[in-house]
Amino acid sequence: MAAWTSDELTAIGEAEELDLASRRADGSLRRPVTMWVVRVGDDLYVRCMNGRAGAWYLGAQTRHQGRVTAGGVAAEVTFADTDPGDTAVHDRIDEVYRTKYRRYGANIIGGVVNPASRAATIKLTPERSS
Repeated sequence: MAAWTSDELTAIGEAEELDLASRRADGSLRRPVTMWVVRVGDDLYVRCMNGRAGAWYLGAQTRHQGRVTAGGVAAEVTFADTDPGDTAVHDRIDEVYRTKYRRYGANIIGGVVNPASRAATIKLTPERSS
């Protein structure tokens, strides 16, 4: 499995927002959606504030592939759902969202720190050419 470089993790993890374009069944990219991104260790995560019924989340489930752009980095990625039973990971993701975006206040952060959004957490993994 490919891993993010240290520079990519720093650039994307420190970026305020990330643009995510998922791939359609025919391989073409959907229109990018702007969202928050968090770094937990050597992993990057995004959440759908509308839960598993959110339009971009449903689109990401088509091929589990796409492209992200943030912090000057553009990367082809795969999307992996985060195990909803892994409360330790989800608690850490919640903590990073609260810390990174605290200036927006609890009501706004609550849009991504709730059970429905936790269930729609996607881990971003870079695709690398061999």
